[in-house]
Amino acid sequence: MEKEHIRVFTGTSILVNRLSYLLDEAKIANLIKNHFDSARLGGFGLPMNSVELFIYNTDIEKASPIIENFQKEIAE
Repeated sequence: MEKEHIRVFTGTSILVNRLSYLLDEAKIANLIKNHFDSARLGGFGLPMNSVELFIYNTDIEKASPIIENFQKEIAE
């Protein structure tokens, strides 16, 4: 199977960085795309929750419990 990135979470920079940290602890490679900062630097505006977190599609099984627990944590 070819490795491709899939988006698993979109939110503010603080939330995305926290989830990224949790995935890093589990040795799951991840990629953050911060559209908010990119737009700001280009002189445009975007909502602050325009930060996306991607992982490899091959890691989705391993990452799913971490992502689900994180989403429960932030929903409280």
